Amino acid sequence: MLGRFPLSLLLLMNDSRYPWFVLVPQRSDIREIFQLPEIDRQHLLKESCTLAEALTATYAPDKLNVAAIGNLVPQLHLHHVVRYRTDAVWPAPVWGKLPAIPYGEQGLAVLRQRMRDLGMAEFLPQD
Repeated sequence: MLGRFPLSLLLLMNDSRYPWFVLVPQRSDIREIFQLPEIDRQHLLKESCTLAEALTATYAPDKLNVAAIGNLVPQLHLHHVVRYRTDAVWPAPVWGKLPAIPYGEQGLAVLRQRMRDLGMAEFLPQD
């Protein structure tokens, strides 16, 4: 777990090829956004937009992919994947194409600091 929003856990996919984050609303037995109560839908959209704005400001992507796929993991979760026309699998989806390259301790520390620098500190645990 990278951090926590009021509704969702903030996870990081451990593949340094793509800055790839996942929001997981902490509600049981929810598979689809429409199953959330209206107030939770609003919170999820706000959290997703907050994350998307921070990622865009940090990474300046050619495209930020935001998707609720969930074919293998049924719990509702939203992927936020930073994409560039120069990345290894552009324009194909990132999942399942290439073996992951883990961040390592230094890479994770840099990523966390970038997120703090963009006002995300309240959502990240203290080191």
